[in-house]
Parts: sequence; structure tokens; C-alpha cells
Amino acid sequence: MKVPARYAKTEGDRIRCQLCPNYCLIAPGKLGRCLGRKNVEGQLYATNYGEVVSTGMDPAEKKPLYHFHPGSDIFSVATYGCNLLCPFCQNYEISQHVVPARHIAPDALVELARKAGSLGVAFTYTEPLVWFEYLMDACPLLRKAGIKNVLVTNGMINPEPLEELLPYIDAMNVDLKSIRPEFYRDYVKGDLETVLNTIRTGRQACHVEITTLLIPGRNDSDEELEELVDFIAGLGRDTVLHISRYFPHHQAFEPPTPEQSLLRAAAIAKSKLDYVYLGNVLADPKYRDTFCPGCGHLLVDRSRYAGRVMGIKNGKCSKCGRQADFVM
Repeated sequence: MKVPARYAKTEGDRIRCQLCPNYCLIAPGKLGRCLGRKNVEGQLYATNYGEVVSTGMDPAEKKPLYHFHPGSDIFSVATYGCNLLCPFCQNYEISQHVVPARHIAPDALVELARKAGSLGVAFTYTEPLVWFEYLMDACPLLRKAGIKNVLVTNGMINPEPLEELLPYIDAMNVDLKSIRPEFYRDYVKGDLETVLNTIRTGRQACHVEITTLLIPGRNDSDEELEELVDFIAGLGRDTVLHISRYFPHHQAFEPPTPEQSLLRAAAIAKSKLDYVYLGNVLADPKYRDTFCPGCGHLLVDRSRYAGRVMGIKNGKCSKCGRQADFVM
């Protein structure tokens, strides 16, 4: 356990956590919504510090990160807990429950990544930002060892801790679940503006890709998709968007996303973005592989899931010489 830096004591014996916009008011003996902070006799502790529930090597493309060292594997690690309550969560067994874990100190994590021969560590599977104190200790050590730091995140963190963490982060995939405030407020119990701030701020500090899970009847109207794409395009036409197919899971029972809906969403996005991909579906190569926006030359093939660099030479398209929008 570790004492967090961002909290406030209130009148009485409850404590207000200040890490994310939930601002949980935690009574003695109780946990915050994220399951990683506990009031122990009037003192707040990060009880998830160094507690690891899952590790493994994954292709960078699985995060998904399609434009960050394509074709590379990355050491992936997770704690338990999350500060959202998504009914459709694919990992609810570890995101919505405190589960058995093993302790891995920050220096031990560096050694695990080094022995694995990984280009970096991806904090993923559940929500890494609820692991803030551990990230603030581990990420500088990983960076010093020449190991990249990657977050696969819902983006729910207040601006001050985000700015403290970002200097140590090399890449993020941020879930933008909807562009509508009510979707966040009523359906997943979060805050849209906080997520948008994380994306905008992150885009200035590191490589950022965005994932949107398309749920029938929830966030798939043409009007909402146009708004979402307008926001992403405002970050730059080269911003990478992944549109993923939804399947019923946990507490969500809508039918799976029709493939035609995914193709319609992708067409809307492609009108304003250079890089649009479809996930959780056997996609047409134009929504799976990467092609040069300048001449259409194949840059990265993903027919075997992990990326294979085909048409990039010295950071440029090997056919037309256009700068390739990749971190290599």
C-alpha cells in the first residue's frame, strides 16, 4: 500500500479522493469506485499499489496500436479495478472486483520487461490510471532503462495528475466511448469532458490512437458519428481511429454490431481522417492494413494480425516519399 498524493480530508472521518472526476467520498473501511483506494482509519491508501493480476506478451496491434512500432511485441501488465461502470465491459471479472494478485515492485517490473525482450510495457486489460502511484514510480524507471511506456486507458483522470504522468508516457490508446455527455453520465458513469481533455493533452505529449466501440442504438447514429469524427479530425487528419464491433457481454444485451454499421461508420470517418481501422471483425484490407494517404501504396500488412512493415523506408513511403505517420 502507498499513501496517495491527491486527496482531501473532510469533516468527519470520510476522505475525498481527487485523482479522477468521480471524486469518491470514502468512508472508513470502504473502497472508492475504482477499488484501488481505501480509507483505513482516516488515512487514504492506494491498496492496489504493485498488485498485478495479469502479465503477458502481446502484439502492439492488439492494444490496439497500429502506428506505434508496428510488428513489435509488448509486455502487458494489469491490476484490478476501474473508475467506470461500463455494462459491456469485456474484462469485468478483474475490472469490477478485487481479485487475487501478486506484488511486483517497480524495479522488478523493469527486470521482467527486460528479460522478455520487450520494446515497452503496456499498462492495459483494466484501467491503468487507477494505478497512478505505481505508474509514477514504475514509468520513470522503465524510461531510464530504455523501455517504452504505453497506456490503454479510458482517459478518466483529472488534469493535474495527467500532466504529472504524461512526461513518462510514449503512447496511449484512449477509449472514446461516445461524444455525448449523457452517454458517459448515464450509461458508463463517467465524464466526457475529462476524457476529451486527456485526449487533447495526450496528443501534445505522446503518440495517441483512439478506439470507439460501436453499440447499436447507443452511439451509432450518423449524427453522433459525425460529431465524434469532427472532434478527432480537429486533432489532426493523421489521428488514428479504431472502430470496434460490440458483442453482448456482462450486463449489456444489445445484439452484436451489424457489419454494415461498422462500414457506414468507417466511411463517415474516412471522409475526414487518413487512418481508420475496424476491430473485432474480419475487415476489408482497406480497414485493416495501412496505405499511404498520398499514393495508396501498402505500408503495413496485418493479414496475420501482427503488423508487417512492407512499404516504409527511412520513415517514408517507399513509393512516393511521403512521410509515414508512424512511431518506429
